[in-house]
Parts: sequence; structure tokens; C-alpha cells
Amino acid sequence: MSTQAAPASSTEFSIKTIIAPLMAVIVGMIMVILDSTVVNVALAKFQSEFHATLNTVQWTFTGYTLALSAVIPLAGWMTDRFGSKRVFLTTIALFTLGSVLCGAAQTVDQLIIFRVIQGLGGGMVMPIGMAIIFRLAPPERRGAVMGMLGIPMLMAPALGPILSGWLIESVSWHWIFLINLPIGIVGMIVGIKYLPNFATSKPPRLDILGMILAPIAFATLAYGVSEGGRVNKSGSTSWGSDNVLIALIVGGIALLLFIIVELRHKQPLLELRVFRSSDFTRGTLLVWIVQIALFGAMILMPVFLQDIRHYSPLETGLIMLPQAIGSMFFMPIGGKLFDKIGARPLAIVGLSLVAGALFLLHNITVDTKLFMIMIPLFMIGSGMGLSMMSLNTHVLNSAPRHLVTRVTPLTTAAQQVVTSFAVAGLTGFMTTRLNDHLASGGANVDKVAAAVSAYSDTFYLGFGLTLFGILFSLILRKPKPQPEPEGTDKVDPAMMMGH
Repeated sequence: MSTQAAPASSTEFSIKTIIAPLMAVIVGMIMVILDSTVVNVALAKFQSEFHATLNTVQWTFTGYTLALSAVIPLAGWMTDRFGSKRVFLTTIALFTLGSVLCGAAQTVDQLIIFRVIQGLGGGMVMPIGMAIIFRLAPPERRGAVMGMLGIPMLMAPALGPILSGWLIESVSWHWIFLINLPIGIVGMIVGIKYLPNFATSKPPRLDILGMILAPIAFATLAYGVSEGGRVNKSGSTSWGSDNVLIALIVGGIALLLFIIVELRHKQPLLELRVFRSSDFTRGTLLVWIVQIALFGAMILMPVFLQDIRHYSPLETGLIMLPQAIGSMFFMPIGGKLFDKIGARPLAIVGLSLVAGALFLLHNITVDTKLFMIMIPLFMIGSGMGLSMMSLNTHVLNSAPRHLVTRVTPLTTAAQQVVTSFAVAGLTGFMTTRLNDHLASGGANVDKVAAAVSAYSDTFYLGFGLTLFGILFSLILRKPKPQPEPEGTDKVDPAMMMGH
């Protein structure tokens, strides 16, 4: 019979004992999340550099997103089969290689292909990294540890436009990709030396149907909703186009078949049976609600600042900086408080801050003072810092510990699709409201005023969603301790010391 060392107690455990593997994971996550945002600022540059249309250039973002969505569901099986350390280091290496190739691209077609390579490497970094750190931290300190891990998850989207804008304006667009080379090398060196080796009791059975259906379902759904929310030349969204409808139908059928297959398989690719836990389901639904409200605001505000207020990409990034500062300051605080009071109070307070910020942004005008934009952004970052990682840790605590390697890909894949729905849905709502305001204004309508009113309406919708999230968070409860079967999640203690 195999044995397993008991988790370290709070008196024995110190953050210092896992700071090295934590840094290896954070470095990898920063690279991947940054590259999900820096390209948005560079699209106009790619158009002029490669003499390409916007629709073609947008595939540098879409191709990356589709590759991410396709491989995320495979992370759990790959980890169980080959080990989390080996797979994590391999994905970092593939992502770094893709980054170098992107920096050397000579045509837009090459750039799109190399971005797909980046996405194939980057898709597994976040779920595997979260699973590694979650398994290293004892339950009573898990919030503090995951809070530290959450800092790059919330800072990188805000810092990405600043870094991208500066590199494009001051150096060259190539360096938004080439900068990943030294970062990736550092991450590989630290990971090789300090990431622990986990062992499983036996290699899992191969879920062939799941491995076929999952990439099809998540990639086509992500494509369908992202393309559907895109505004076409006529000023309307593209939900009725043939490509979008086909993608949504194929994705929906594949997802339905995937769910049926996973529920019947003894060792599924994604452990959907974890939704039998009411704590897990409640926490997951609340995370989705929060994402729709938060990420919609994160996407819309930079567009407002550039299209309506005519700030440069670098200036826009600097204006968005208070959001990153709020996240960085409150994320560790939220993590430590989570260990003491649980997720519910943090979710209520954090979402209240976000709701207040979105209500303030609802009153935005062309002449709104800059500090009246930056203060709500700081409130959004602070609210995200308190609530997002606490809710994610709550969800993971609700699942059996030996299923964490399967649960993190499940939650990450679902959040990827939900984020796509959030951006596409809110963009579509804003476009509809813009057309309504233009139609009601007649021939002499002020187009800028109509656009500002559309943004105001969309922020108000986010405010309503956040209020619903506050009410929903009232039913959260602290998850019951989950059993840890023998023979799983064994860590080689020597690896924690870098031997």
C-alpha cells in the first residue's frame, strides 16, 4: 500500500518554502497573459507593416485564442500521463519558440501560423501552473498562496497595453514577441531546478473521444462568439453570418456530445462529475457572472479612451494603470483574508466596489475629468483583487484534491469561452445601443454623443450584472474538507529544495 506524507501544518509551512516554484509558475503565466493583450494594441501596426486588411490581421489574435481553447482541455490528461513538471516546461519552451518565430515573421500569414504555435504552448500553462501551486499549499494557507499567484492574472491584462504601446512607439513591434525569449529562458531555468515532481498511482486511460471532441467544441465556440460580436462594415454585429452560425452549431453539437462522453467515461478528459458538488457549481457560476461584468469593462474602456478621447495606445495603458495597482495591492490581502473568513465576504465587498465603479462609469461623458475615470478603474482593480482569486480558490477547494489536475483545465476552458461570450455579448449590446441612439437622433445626430451614450448603457448593463453577482454570492458557503485518497499527488521532497 502506498503512503503519502500529510500536508504541512500552518506552523511548519512558510511561503518561502514554495517561493521558487511559485516564481517559475508566475513567470510562465505572465508571458502567456501578456501575449493575450499586447497584440490588440499592435493590430494597426500589423496592417501597415504587412499591407493587410483588418480582417486578416485580426487572425493574429483569433488564431492564438483558438489554439489556447483547443489545448486547455488536454492539460489534465497530459499532466497525469507525463507529469506536471515535464508538461509545464515543455509548454513554456513551445511558447517561447513561438514567440521568437513571431518576432521573425516576414508576412502576415507567417505571423498567424506562429501565433497558433504560441497558443498551443500557452494554453496549458495556466491550468497546470494553478494545479501545481494549489497542490503544494496546505489548505489553511491556500488563499494566501493563490492570492500571490493571482497577481499576474490581473496585472498582466492592464500592463500589456502599456508595454506594447511603448515597444511599438519606441523600439519595434518585433519586440512585443522577442521580449519573451529572455523571460522564457529564466522561467525554464527556475522551473527545471525548483518545480516539484508529482506522481500518480497509475497512468490514466486515454479518453480518445474526449480528446477529439473537446478541442472542436471549445475552439469552434470561442471562434463563433468572438466573430459574432465583431462589428462589420455596416455597423452591425456578425451573429447572422454563415461562418458564425456554422461555428456555433458545430461547437454546440460537439459540446453536447463531449458532455455525454465525459459523464460515461471512467477516467474522463475533464471531470464534469465535479458539478455534483453544489459548492463547486455555485462558485463556478459566480465566477462566470463576475467575468462577464469585469472583462467587458476591461475591454471597452481602452477602446473608449482611444476612439472617443483619442489617446494613444501608450497613454491609454497609463490611464488604465490604476486598475493594475488596485489588483496588485488587494490580491494578497484578499488571499490572506480568504484563509480566515472564506470567499463570501470578499465576494460581497469586492463586487460592491466593482458595482460602484461601473455605476460611476455609467455617467461618463466626452468631457469627464480624467481622475473620474481613473478612480473607478482603481475600484474595479481593487474589487477584482479581493474577489476573483478568492472565488477561484473557493472553486478548487470544493473539488476533491486528487482531481485538481482535471478541474483546473475544466474551469480554465470554461472561463475562456465565457470571456469570449462576455466580450462578444457586451460588444454586440453596445453596437445595438449605438444604432438605436443614431436612429433616434435623426439626420442631425451627434455621432460622438451617440457613441458615448452606447458606452454608458453598456457600463450600466455591467452594473446590473454585478448587482446580481452580489446577490448570488450570499448563497456561497465554505466547502466541506475534501478527502485525499492514498497514492495520489505525491511530491518528492528533495525537488522542493532544488536537489
